[in-house]
Amino acid sequence: MAEQPMQDPPANPPLRLRLASTDGRGTPTSRPVHDASDGPALHLLEYVRVLYRRRRTALTIFTLVAGGVTVYSFTATPVYEARTRLLIESEQQNVVNFKPVVDEDQTKADYYQTQYNILQSRALARRSLDELHLWDTPPFGGEEQEGGVFSRIARTLAGLFGRDTSGPSADETAAQFKAIDAFASRLTVTPIRNSRLVDVTYRLSDAALATQIVNSLARNYIEQNLEYKFMASREAGDWLTSQLAGQRKEVEAAEAKLQRYREQNDSISLVDRENITVQKLADLNAAVTRAKTERIQKQALYEQLLASQDNKATLDTFPTILLNTFIQQQKAELAGLQRQQVEAAEKLGAKHPSMIRLNSAIEQSQAKLDVEIAKVVLSMQSEYQAALAQERSLVAALDQQKGEALAMNRKAIDYSVLARDVDSSKQLYNNLLQRAKETGITGELRTSNVRVVDRAERPRLPVSPRKRANILLGLFVGTILACSAVLFFEYLDSRIKSPEELSAHLGLAYLGLLPVLEQKGTYPLLSGPVPAGFSESFRTFRTNVLFSSAEEGARSLVVTSTGPREGKSMVASNLSVSLAQAGQRVLLIDADLRKPKAHEIFQFPQEPGLSNVLVGSAKVVDAIQESRVAGLLLLTAGRTPPNPAELLGSQRFQELLASLKVRFDWIIIDTPPVMAVTDATLVAHHASGVVFVVGADLTSRHAARRALDQLEHAGAKFVGGVLNRVDLQRNGYYYSQYYRREYTHYYTSA
Repeated sequence: MAEQPMQDPPANPPLRLRLASTDGRGTPTSRPVHDASDGPALHLLEYVRVLYRRRRTALTIFTLVAGGVTVYSFTATPVYEARTRLLIESEQQNVVNFKPVVDEDQTKADYYQTQYNILQSRALARRSLDELHLWDTPPFGGEEQEGGVFSRIARTLAGLFGRDTSGPSADETAAQFKAIDAFASRLTVTPIRNSRLVDVTYRLSDAALATQIVNSLARNYIEQNLEYKFMASREAGDWLTSQLAGQRKEVEAAEAKLQRYREQNDSISLVDRENITVQKLADLNAAVTRAKTERIQKQALYEQLLASQDNKATLDTFPTILLNTFIQQQKAELAGLQRQQVEAAEKLGAKHPSMIRLNSAIEQSQAKLDVEIAKVVLSMQSEYQAALAQERSLVAALDQQKGEALAMNRKAIDYSVLARDVDSSKQLYNNLLQRAKETGITGELRTSNVRVVDRAERPRLPVSPRKRANILLGLFVGTILACSAVLFFEYLDSRIKSPEELSAHLGLAYLGLLPVLEQKGTYPLLSGPVPAGFSESFRTFRTNVLFSSAEEGARSLVVTSTGPREGKSMVASNLSVSLAQAGQRVLLIDADLRKPKAHEIFQFPQEPGLSNVLVGSAKVVDAIQESRVAGLLLLTAGRTPPNPAELLGSQRFQELLASLKVRFDWIIIDTPPVMAVTDATLVAHHASGVVFVVGADLTSRHAARRALDQLEHAGAKFVGGVLNRVDLQRNGYYYSQYYRREYTHYYTSA
């Protein structure tokens, strides 16, 4: 097939990458730096490709999960669920207006929770096992026959994590303890929200037995509730009866003590006497108050009268004097006589008989007035003395009455204490007597606040395993786990698998994708019989290399990789063949002096070669051999030297490379892997560029980055990277955006 070199545009142009720096002719001088903004956006199709590439892992996990669930669904023993519905009232019907011994207060939030726990109690389970004689019946006793491996594992986990793992009590044997645990593990109590109803369900492989058990459990729960109330009433009645006898004796003793106190203190009518004493005390207190008031008034008048005796003007204005009729008559008569005396003195002399008579009459009248006033003063004094005596007498009587009242109070206190003791003893005795009679009546009243709303009926269909639901769940969980595992493994996998990863993680221009092609006995070369897709991928690779190298004159390219088995020698050989087929004069130098491959690939003798030329044992003209491809010459590795690094880093190698550039258009140098030895870094320093080969699904991006760092430190100029050994047959869909099967048919038909 005729070739048109450097005329067709590249089939897979390099990804958009920005270069760190270039020389004047556009040749890259350092490793390109990836621009995240130009990178391919993550698409849902990428996840599909990842799932396809790891389809074997995904199918394995999916098959294990879905198959395990399916096997369990078809092999597990069917389990039936019997259900009965109970109505639990918080208080009994009001048949009698007596307060019950067991007070079920509906306001207590823990009442219903207590009842649910009683339904799941070991005592109730033991009662049901006894009634139905299930101690030696599987799965409670005897040989285990139910459920298979999965059911036994589930019950073991339930016993470890969901139930009490303590040992049997003193009244239980080990077998009974296990039987009760097995019984309780299948019982479920489910309250219905916002109601007083509760569902009691029991699961067992025997539908008829499950129905009998749940009905027996409900019946035993109601009977146990009645027995508990009856026993509580009977115990309360016995206790009340024993307390009544003692309380009766206490009442009799209290009454006898009160009677003796009455006889000793004459306290038969103590209440009436206490009332009289209190009344007398009040009357005396009022009388003393009045006497004090009267005495104070009379004392004030008497002291005022005594103070006014020497002052007649003041004495005349004293109220008692003013109100005395006789004194006022005497004062009027005296005043008349005094006027007559004044009138007679103007006419008569002092010794005139009339004057003498008038003077005598005045003296007599004055004497009478003084005597009368003295009587008034004496009267006031007498009244004051009498009021004072009355006050003192009443105060004395009041003090005496107070003493009697205090004594009476002391007696009343003792009497009240004894009376209250009698009253409280009688009241307590009466209450006990009434409560004992009520308890006797309520103990005979066998009513329950629990009723069966729906009795359990034999279930027709099992509740487990639900084959359809389990299979759907297994398919769903298997799919989720398979996808999660694949994505997790993909996240942990650091190997480079696609051109995007090569550009994103290594910062290299993408030069091509080369499929893996294994031929037994020979190496696949473009000059031989190879598939059309294989040869076309190398032509695309060649075109990208041609367009990426813009410098004029001979160009030398180092072909290397991170580690061995990445196919660098095959890439270098086929790149040389492809360039030669494009009309270029090409020299392939096998610089891998440690493990040379070029002589095997082209089936040439290994000597003379590069090492012979460098040590001077052969000439260059004699060492270069012509291949069967027109325009391609080969310089093999030669004899394996003891110091390959020193030979490749010598001045003689640099001079050899410079002399060869004059004779050839392209010099392709196959070097050892970078991470294995330093040979590649020594050669890359003197070459025009480096083509970095990455084995698909072979090379870790971390190792590849370290290899590129070593080359960059040596001053290498990167042309780009090529993804080699891509398995297009196995992962064709994964690489579908780069290669499709119809492309091969197109090339073949052409």
